[in-house]
Amino acid sequence: MTRADVAVVGGGLAGITAALRLADAGRRVTLVETKPWLGGLTHSFHRGDLDVDNGQHVFLRCCTAYRGLLDRLGVTDRTHLQDRLDIAVRQPGAGGARLRRNNLPAPLHLGGALLGYGLLNPMQRFRFTKAALAMKALDRADPALDDRSFGDWLREQGQDAQTVRAMWDLVGLATLNVPADEASLALAAMVFQVGLLTDNDAADIGWATVPLRELHGEAAATALAAAGVDVRTGTKVDAVERGKAGFTVRLRDAGTLDAGQVVLAVPPAVAARLAPDLGVTALDSSPIVNVHLVVDRRVLDEPFVAGVGTPIQWVFDRSASSGLAARRPDAQYLAVSLSAAAELVDLPVAELRELLLPDLVALFPTLAEATVDDFFVTRERTATFRAAPGTQRLRPRAVTAVPDLFLAGAWTDTGWPATMEGAVRSGETAADAALDASTVDKRAGRPAAAGPQRRQGVPA
Repeated sequence: MTRADVAVVGGGLAGITAALRLADAGRRVTLVETKPWLGGLTHSFHRGDLDVDNGQHVFLRCCTAYRGLLDRLGVTDRTHLQDRLDIAVRQPGAGGARLRRNNLPAPLHLGGALLGYGLLNPMQRFRFTKAALAMKALDRADPALDDRSFGDWLREQGQDAQTVRAMWDLVGLATLNVPADEASLALAAMVFQVGLLTDNDAADIGWATVPLRELHGEAAATALAAAGVDVRTGTKVDAVERGKAGFTVRLRDAGTLDAGQVVLAVPPAVAARLAPDLGVTALDSSPIVNVHLVVDRRVLDEPFVAGVGTPIQWVFDRSASSGLAARRPDAQYLAVSLSAAAELVDLPVAELRELLLPDLVALFPTLAEATVDDFFVTRERTATFRAAPGTQRLRPRAVTAVPDLFLAGAWTDTGWPATMEGAVRSGETAADAALDASTVDKRAGRPAAAGPQRRQGVPA
């Protein structure tokens, strides 16, 4: 049996954040993770000589909490953040377009790009502008927004199918992981207001230039060790039991861990199993499928491209981060991210190849002349919670009805959809709640150790 001031269960971004924040404040922290690695849903694996990310994760300049975690881990220099938002958009049969901001205040920062956006006609661009201003005016604090469908609201604003495809779903599908008709208007308003319609530079896009394993998992292991956190990977938690003097965390094949406080930074189904008295609702989930292909020549001349009017949503050039560019500079590794992929997630690889390769050729015509050296698929069946209308009331807060038991995870009540930013914010909130509740160490009866001033998260 071992003891800790705080036990953090879960080694994803939420758990990593909570553990570091608590350790920085002087707490003795033990972090327990079932998987052999840290990083949760943001991890990498080897496929031959390739370093493969399980999914293509990006962040925005407005993701202040996540960027703060990168700073804390010392890996900001292993990411790239655009100087200004710049998205290459292609629609088969209709050519390409570009969404690039200028330096005017939001929402005028997209005015020039919208005027030249050839995938919409002048009337569609005018109606989009009116709808964007109406979106900016929505009150995100109004609980009625969560009961409404984003798609219904768009139709009320005169947005036709092409405008939804070429503008709203371009951003919304990737962040909400559900199509507009199935999305909560409250969460959609959060995404567009914070990401596009408030600050000029909020939507500048960033991405990892190294494998996610290095960016998150390995860097977190180093930072946690330096902070004095006892990290136990490959260790399953069977139960969390409340006692008179705190909690007993029962570890499968590894004894028990006593702790004054517990942060459950785990998916909702796991939280419900470990703490059934909380009444955690098992939120519906939405899958993401990632298709990976290595080709013998370069077919994409951008870091990434967004597709419109095609099943191909986003395509990223991961040649450098995977190690392919150093070995085969003429070849290219493409990663295709397919959100809201319920209809694709269970299809065999051969069927996905037959289904999607023609769409990729339509988007990148030179691919027809290339040799596909490798084609494989990664699937995250429960990638995010389903951001449907009515979801907000089901998302629990960090502070629970059980004293000294806290929840974290992108599915909790962060105000954000299930993103890396939401996960980090949830870890910050849970850690702050634990610190606020423990001015005295409940296990040892000693005053809590003084730590550095806690950085406050930026409210959404």
